[in-house]
Amino acid sequence: MSSVDVAALARTRARHPEAVAEAAARRPRRDLLAANGRLMIVAADHPARGSLGVGREPFAMANRGHLLERLCLALSRPGVDGVLASADVLDDLLLLGALDGKVVMGSMNRGGLAGAAFEMDDRFTGYRPEDLARLGFDAGKLLLRVDHADPGSLTTLHSAARVVDAMAERRLPVFVEPFLTRREGPGPPRNDLGAEAVTRSIAIASGLGGTSAYTWLKVPVTDNPDDMARVMETSTLPAVLLGGDIGGDQDAAYEKWRGALQLPTVQGLVVGRALLYPSDGDVAGAVDTAVGLL
Repeated sequence: MSSVDVAALARTRARHPEAVAEAAARRPRRDLLAANGRLMIVAADHPARGSLGVGREPFAMANRGHLLERLCLALSRPGVDGVLASADVLDDLLLLGALDGKVVMGSMNRGGLAGAAFEMDDRFTGYRPEDLARLGFDAGKLLLRVDHADPGSLTTLHSAARVVDAMAERRLPVFVEPFLTRREGPGPPRNDLGAEAVTRSIAIASGLGGTSAYTWLKVPVTDNPDDMARVMETSTLPAVLLGGDIGGDQDAAYEKWRGALQLPTVQGLVVGRALLYPSDGDVAGAVDTAVGLL
């Protein structure tokens, strides 16, 4: 059973919905980067896209109480700076008091639902820049998948550029997660993690909007980790590495991150399922190991 009282959260939401805004208003804030200049963020925005699976468990993230318990544990570990999530998850964490003194990053475009025919038309159905500013949150994140064969990508690209502008107007950092993506047959779209594709995606993301002053990149490690040094030369924007699906090989993922974290523009990690649902079940151990890489 989860140690998070889901019933109490539901009662508060039903009887005192204003409690979310009140918790946000009194939340102690901090600088984006700690004294060591590094950033360790735990990600939990997958459910808002209907992506609930971890490994062979298609609904591993469907139990909200268990997810919140894992998030609270991760956020309590030394060296964890904050969390990336959609509004429903962050509202729960606000009510639980788990976001005090943490970096809070709101997930902005979740309209490209996993497996949908419109998946590449990834509209901004989550946080707006004005929401993040009103709640006193610290940053936003957007996903930018570009499929040259899908017209929906242009809608996403245009919307993303305007969000970069709106975030910059509010002096809020925005983390752009770019991929070149393509469909192969009737299956889901596949992100190309080859060196050339990641290089092009970084170039595209870096040029969005009327200024890049508040833009960060959230990038994958390439299929061949040895290519990362060349790939990351594409931009001077600060970057964090994303965890992605590690396929159950936790140790291999750590080694890939370890090398890329030494590159001059890479400032930290944003990792979700690999830390919240490790194969051995040891959330604290997985988080502590990831923090140690920084």
